[in-house]
Amino acid sequence: MNVHLGKTPVGLDGIAAAETVLSHVDGQQGELIIAGARVADLAAASGFEGVTARLWSAATTRSISEAEVRASLGLARQRAFARLPELLAATSGLTIVDGFRAGIAALRPEAGLDDEAAIVGACPVIAGALVQRARGSEPVAPDPDTSHAADTLRMVRGDTPDRGEVAALDTYLVTVSDHGMNASTFAARVVASTQADLFAAITAGYCALTGPLHGGAPEPVLEMLNAIGTRDNIRPWVDAALARGERLMGFGHRIYRVRDPRADVLKSAIERLAGGGADLPFASEVEAYIRTALRQKNPDRVLDTNVEFFTAILLDALRIPRQAFTPIFAVARAAGWTAHAREQQRTGRLIRPSSAYIGPRP
Repeated sequence: MNVHLGKTPVGLDGIAAAETVLSHVDGQQGELIIAGARVADLAAASGFEGVTARLWSAATTRSISEAEVRASLGLARQRAFARLPELLAATSGLTIVDGFRAGIAALRPEAGLDDEAAIVGACPVIAGALVQRARGSEPVAPDPDTSHAADTLRMVRGDTPDRGEVAALDTYLVTVSDHGMNASTFAARVVASTQADLFAAITAGYCALTGPLHGGAPEPVLEMLNAIGTRDNIRPWVDAALARGERLMGFGHRIYRVRDPRADVLKSAIERLAGGGADLPFASEVEAYIRTALRQKNPDRVLDTNVEFFTAILLDALRIPRQAFTPIFAVARAAGWTAHAREQQRTGRLIRPSSAYIGPRP
């Protein structure tokens, strides 16, 4: 007879797989700390290069300045653009999401660049080239003298963004740069724990990100808002969806038992995008009614707004194609993935969890 004690945490919930100085998620208090600072404070005071410098410095215990990161990422974008024919060779016929995976897998060390910079710098170049190809256009060459956020928008959209748009994307990149031991970060750390190189680890991280339970929910948020359509339809549409037992995209989180702290950071960024194409009042009404309806339907289970709700609205307002949402997420999260992979290589051991066997015995 097989005996299953039922003590194994499902999905490794509550299991500490590593010690880290990179980020901390407090689901009960609704707090995210990245390398010693709250995410809202970082978003207000630091650009993507700044938060990347914090992460890489903490991971390697070597002081890396924001200026060094800006210079290395600018050079890395140039190097990746020069290698685009090679990087895109295996992406023919693939979607933007799948093509990005193939492009990342084709990366390799670059002379004069740390692997971290080579990876993070290449991400927007590959994403931009895939978007332009889908439009029938040629890739846009990077500008190493601009910020990572500004260059990402240039290469993806094919035009010059204004300062407000750059600031909004920069806020997004900072806000989602790292988030504890999420599925993609854990995947990257598992691969790094084998002492595989960073390129293999980050490819694994991106593969995990493409799953709909991790990085694939922003686009359905827009589909939901489009389906609701008007203010008069908010209540009947939401009530009918809940009556059918459907999941409302952009609400609820595996870790947070209160409001996702990143949601308000992104909402504020959208508010500053005056005239940016986002109907924030309508989205806010949808959000408010869904929160009320969820509390009434599940009074004992907190399902509050998560980062994906306002991510979708922000990226859509910035005219980033919906098919590119996941690669743009990776543009930001690559900073965290590379930091976690380096930390795992430096301080960790092979990650090899056990399992509870519940099958037949001979």
